[in-house]
Amino acid sequence: MIILNGASSSGKSGIVRCLQSLLPDLWLAFGCDSFVDALPAKAQTSDGGIVVDADGGVTVGEDFRRLEAAWTEGVVTMARAGAGIIVDDVFLGGAASQQRWRKALGDLPALWVGVHCDPAVAAAREIARGDRTPGMAARQALVVHEGVEYDLRVDTTHTESLECARTIAAHVT
Repeated sequence: MIILNGASSSGKSGIVRCLQSLLPDLWLAFGCDSFVDALPAKAQTSDGGIVVDADGGVTVGEDFRRLEAAWTEGVVTMARAGAGIIVDDVFLGGAASQQRWRKALGDLPALWVGVHCDPAVAAAREIARGDRTPGMAARQALVVHEGVEYDLRVDTTHTESLECARTIAAHVT
């Protein structure tokens, strides 16, 4: 497994697409965005689910955490079954988020990749995307990396997704 962690609009999705193209075998990609999209509408508007504030702050509740744990276990199960898996995540809880993945992984090896981006650059990308709440990228830019241990770090501020993917691919055994 390859687990990429970075703020919204930091460039993770582009790196994942490039990795899928570069890696010699077939790798499946799963991201926190697809997990959130899979939630029922009521989970995206309730205190127990996920709430995105007008300023880009994100709060998650118990129902979200329960479903996230099931989703994480499912992704890890596919890796245990032999599938190459690339995860695109946003560790809103920093080290605690990584610990949830570590618990699910057990002894399954993973390459931990920190995807960094200057908050101002990520904020500009966020505006250009038009599908994110303004302020989300800047709020997450630093907090998602707090206390997280990485095998590798890439910075998309001035480096294209393909070059970052090449750096990551070189570390995949």
